[in-house]
Amino acid sequence: MKSTALDIVIVTYASRDLITHCLDSLFDNEPAVPFRVLVVDNDSPDGTAEAVRSAYPRVEVIARASNDGFAVANNVALRRSTAPYVLVLNPDTRLEPGTIDHLIDVMERDATIGVIGCRLLTADGTLDHAAKRSFPSPVVAAKYFALRLIGRRGSAYVRPDVQETDIADVEAVNGAFMLIRSSALRDVGLLDERYWMYGEDLDWCARFLDQNWRVVYDGRVVAHHLKGGSTDGRRPLKLNYHFHKSMLIFYRDHVSRRNLIADAVVTAGVWMRFAITSALASGEHLVRRSR
Repeated sequence: MKSTALDIVIVTYASRDLITHCLDSLFDNEPAVPFRVLVVDNDSPDGTAEAVRSAYPRVEVIARASNDGFAVANNVALRRSTAPYVLVLNPDTRLEPGTIDHLIDVMERDATIGVIGCRLLTADGTLDHAAKRSFPSPVVAAKYFALRLIGRRGSAYVRPDVQETDIADVEAVNGAFMLIRSSALRDVGLLDERYWMYGEDLDWCARFLDQNWRVVYDGRVVAHHLKGGSTDGRRPLKLNYHFHKSMLIFYRDHVSRRNLIADAVVTAGVWMRFAITSALASGEHLVRRSR
């Protein structure tokens, strides 16, 4: 790999501090292969694009004049990519030495892998549940969300059969860290821009599998993911709306059996959950203000 072997794509919005730590971890732990970094900024109000340009001259910054969502911004950079591998990375991630090189080596040795992700650890050192997933059926999703409401984790959605340090085929990895083979990307296509934020990684993995490309979780290496780093806890109303809208897009494209009654029940359940979680978030906000 004499020319650029890896393009690293990072989308930012109001992420000045997060992207600084992310890029520091990348350049402190540079992969052995030649790489290029493309940061796409979604019209941040905090000077993120300017800060990256000033501090990291090796980074190619693409400053957009509007915020049209995560998928749109990633696609801007993905269209420019010419490397055999692309790493889609969130700004709230931190890299460890050797992680990228290990994953590229795994893909070099097995041409059937289209997408690979690693073990993602959250700020408290626990596993990010989205690092290894199955596609959520209505029953599995309902169980997963019910358990979360009472402070527990579980259900087949988070692949409990795959241990944290295993390597295994899964249905989806986390969009915060996705290493993609570019030849597979050409088969599958770019991110679906109907997803403003959330769900686009699940959809993408489903499409890779549809084209007979494997999606693999490799827990032998680690990256860190400060989940929700730019949202400060519970999702704001706009992001919560897009989260639930994305759930329905994914359900209709990949899960629905085209049964009108079942589809109506799922749709009602999703919007009921949106109403409940939005009310809880508003209540918490009022309590914080009263203090």
